[in-house]
Amino acid sequence: MSGNPATQDRSIDLDGLSPVETVGKAVSKAIDPFGATTSLLNAQMAWLMHPQELTRAVNALSADLLALQAHVARRALGIPSEDVIRPNADDARFTAPVWTDSASWDIVKEWYLAFTHRLQDMLFETPGMSDKERRRAAFWSRKWLNMVAPTNFFWTNPAALERAVATQGESLRRGWANFQRDVKAKNIQMVEPDAFTVGKDLATTPGKVVFRNRLVELIHYTPTTEQVRAMPIVIVTPWINKFYILDLNAKKSLVKYLTDQGFSVFITSWKNPDAEMRDVRFDDYLLEGVNEVVRVASEFCKVPQVHLVGYCIGGTLVSTYMAWANKRFAAEQMPVAHWTLFTTLTDFSHPGDIDVFIDDACVAALEEKMAKRGYLDGAEMATSFRLLRSNSLVWQYWVSSYLLGEALPPFDVLFWNVDATRMPAAMHSYYLREMYLNNNLIKRDKLSIAGEPIDLDRIVQPLYAVTAEDDHIAPWKQCYRIRKYVNVKAPVRFVLSTSGHILGIVNPPVSPPKRAYWIAEPERNEHWEHWLERADKKPGTWWEDWTAWLGERSGELVDAYPAANRKFPALADAPGTYVLEK
Repeated sequence: MSGNPATQDRSIDLDGLSPVETVGKAVSKAIDPFGATTSLLNAQMAWLMHPQELTRAVNALSADLLALQAHVARRALGIPSEDVIRPNADDARFTAPVWTDSASWDIVKEWYLAFTHRLQDMLFETPGMSDKERRRAAFWSRKWLNMVAPTNFFWTNPAALERAVATQGESLRRGWANFQRDVKAKNIQMVEPDAFTVGKDLATTPGKVVFRNRLVELIHYTPTTEQVRAMPIVIVTPWINKFYILDLNAKKSLVKYLTDQGFSVFITSWKNPDAEMRDVRFDDYLLEGVNEVVRVASEFCKVPQVHLVGYCIGGTLVSTYMAWANKRFAAEQMPVAHWTLFTTLTDFSHPGDIDVFIDDACVAALEEKMAKRGYLDGAEMATSFRLLRSNSLVWQYWVSSYLLGEALPPFDVLFWNVDATRMPAAMHSYYLREMYLNNNLIKRDKLSIAGEPIDLDRIVQPLYAVTAEDDHIAPWKQCYRIRKYVNVKAPVRFVLSTSGHILGIVNPPVSPPKRAYWIAEPERNEHWEHWLERADKKPGTWWEDWTAWLGERSGELVDAYPAANRKFPALADAPGTYVLEK
């Protein structure tokens, strides 16, 4: 049926966006791609459109305020009174005794906490919004509420006031100097940039770089025992940070611990990419990275198979490689006998708080930035991760540096944390879209990597998986889902360590033990709650269990391999050259 073209031009498109919505989306994309403002505005509008629910929420807040008024009256009269609102167990801002002992400061604390807790609850329960939008609104409101906490301002921080009086103003002078230092650095610093020297204070375990290409250096560590297990361990580190988190110092070094236990250890040190590497792909990291270092380690030790380890994004790449290798190689030619994952996501359906930065608009904004420079700057990624824990990673240093005038602590983990690396544009765009946005790694044959359709279900090699209870980057309940996706024939030993993404892994044996871990072997479709209920909880570190597990599977003892040999001569001493690139 044909009609008058003029009439058709005047027809209304009911399926498209209105002019106001179109302008709104354009403005949001330009000035607020991460939804910091628009998510809060949307939540406000949603509450206004649901007056009954709003009334109930306001009544709940009013009940808290009435209880607080009674509490204030009792404290004013000197009558003992239990706190109406208590800080969360992990909130260290109000731990100083003055926040409880002093009636005035107790009241300031509790009014702040009352509004904070109720507003957060409201946003998590916002009617008429998707679950992701509610989480995003709650996230950004929490960042704002953290920023305006009374502890962050001199006149409402009793510890800062007391320090200024006790030092006769010296703490304020030092705080101003610290503030000027950070203005110059354009960052709220957590550690002095010259607090440590890589290769001198950190990454000191002896070894040799035995392989190098445009993406990676492979370090083989000098043996510390006369004999080692025949099968080497190859560790694939994340390329969003430098490798030496696993070799901080002699007491904290995982690689030194492994060599002392009689293992031959190889580790990757990734190139810090620049604009010329903008087209490097995820496939390249697999082929020129993992596939090459596995080959080199195998040939170096003259053995057919290695044990492969992956940490964080390095573990996601290792998981991809394992699926790819089981498709590419015949069973008798498979170069990996068994493998280990440290805090690794393979199912990205619920990736934790970082989810607020992941949607089409956010990824498009990042891609636009990366297209101009050829990479994602490491400082921008570090800022995003700091925002996830803003109280402990931002405002704690604001208070200690500026209000209290304290010097920055020489903390090795923090130094490593700020020693940032860049991400090649093509690789990072693929990773964000295919893993986080589309969650394609868990879908059978959905991804084609290096010419092969991959399926995690093809992986039959034994797996040792380690997660961390307080991990906000790779939530352990999501990491647990690897059991569901690898083949039912693959034995899996699963560990849940106390602490977080870093200290749950960098967890050397100490006496008395500082931490603990749960351990058991989950069934294919066993829910995490059932697994945790029956798992054994043990004091100390999982390192000891892991090395016992490895020792049973890594072959006989043989004469220790030299750090370098004729076929793979030393190209540099450990820690190599790539780790020093800024």
